[in-house]
Amino acid sequence: MVKLSVVVPFFNVQTYALDTLRSLRANAREDFEFLLVDDCSTDGTTELLERAGREIPGAVLIRHERNEGLATARNTGLDAARGEYLAFLDGDDWLAPGFYDRLVADMDGLGCDFLRTDHVRATGRTRSVRRSPVGRRAEVLRPRDAILPADRTTSVDYPYAWAGMYHRRLLERGLLHFTPGLRTAEDRPWIWKLHREADSFAAVSTLGIFYRRGVATSLTQIGDIRQLDFIRAFDQVIDETTNDRDADRLLPKAVRTYCALISHHISSVERFEPAVAKQLRAMSAAALRRMPQDVLGEALTSMDERRAAVLRKLRRRRAGAGANSAARSTGVEAAA
Repeated sequence: MVKLSVVVPFFNVQTYALDTLRSLRANAREDFEFLLVDDCSTDGTTELLERAGREIPGAVLIRHERNEGLATARNTGLDAARGEYLAFLDGDDWLAPGFYDRLVADMDGLGCDFLRTDHVRATGRTRSVRRSPVGRRAEVLRPRDAILPADRTTSVDYPYAWAGMYHRRLLERGLLHFTPGLRTAEDRPWIWKLHREADSFAAVSTLGIFYRRGVATSLTQIGDIRQLDFIRAFDQVIDETTNDRDADRLLPKAVRTYCALISHHISSVERFEPAVAKQLRAMSAAALRRMPQDVLGEALTSMDERRAAVLRKLRRRRAGAGANSAARSTGVEAAA
């Protein structure tokens, strides 16, 4: 029986993939499988994965015929996974030796639906620990209770799919797949759904994931149209939370977080290509008008005045061709 399936998408990460693959070898166990999803790489990544498929115990190579993005690549791996537990790793990150063995022991001991764990942020030679924002450790908790309060950083603000481990019963309940086609922010609707619908989770201090920052090819570093998928992602969060039985309690958190993301992108609009920057402003204005206006008003009142002023001005922006064009290019319907 396979104890753990690890889904690892790769796309044009030749420079970093060797570190990732070596760390998987250092975590291999006879009852572990590593699902290496090549999302139609065009550099030397494919050759590295072919060799890994022959040399790393438990490695299974899966190829996409065309590039489909991180969300779809993860779904491909999930569809092939056989393990009792599941985990994710990105193709440019890496693990400490034996990390998965320790995390499996945590899962066995706690018996919950999923775990969240801390990680090490690696920027060049600099290392810093980032903690999951859950204070109570190694204690089984109710995921829904970890969404609030609205005005503080909570577990849904730590969306990294690779910072944890998940029981197969979540896969069988349809809670682990990602929204197909999302090129960025794919983990936002995913983490919200997990916290709304799973029954139990725990945070542990087991450390061993190294998250590489500052990668030139990463979407977080590229100011093209794919970045705007955060709007489609958070529209989904708002829509699903609106239909939740606790919508009155949870919507303020969802709206406030959405506003913070819009503010973050608008504040660094200069990093976007000019046409994308124009679309960002138009789509953000339309998104603000789509939000429940009473909840939005309360959120803006509770934010610092500088950010609130930017968002209020943006909300007053007149809808026009820019918003409609942006909506068509990303699949988001602009508000009338």
